[in-house]
Amino acid sequence: MWTHNGFDRAPAPLHSAHRTIFILSILDIRQRLLSGVKTAMKSILSEVYAADKISPPKAPSSSIISILRKAALRRKDSAAQFIQASRPDLADKEENEAAIISAFLPPVLSEDAIDSILTEVLAELPPSQTDSRKNLGRVYKSFYSKVDKSMVDTDAVKRRAEVLMTFDSS
Repeated sequence: MWTHNGFDRAPAPLHSAHRTIFILSILDIRQRLLSGVKTAMKSILSEVYAADKISPPKAPSSSIISILRKAALRRKDSAAQFIQASRPDLADKEENEAAIISAFLPPVLSEDAIDSILTEVLAELPPSQTDSRKNLGRVYKSFYSKVDKSMVDTDAVKRRAEVLMTFDSS
């Protein structure tokens, strides 16, 4: 007769109900993860398909990168709002989606690289045009003719251009 810790029968085999529940919980986590990824990607894919319809035959890579950057930014903004609303569960979901989307993005130019290109652009302009807000548009136009807009943080370009053109943004 088997006795283990006062019980008169053998321990339950490994394929018991506990193991089944454990396996189901792993599958549930996998299913929720897959569902979350699908949801995040479906909205982005619908934006890409809409861009494809606007510019046949297909949207250029720069447009798709721009769509991805905007989607990641939207999710980061949503996460910040959820944190303010004391909803960390939804904030985590949005941050995870932003991380997934960001994995598809190429790296943006560093501020040093932006400064280097802006310095070249400013050197090409006549000196009278490098210190006026009116000429900021010309600087941007020249900058973006040299760099794909999807490869830079446009806010960083604006900040650095204002600093290099020696006037305050305030």
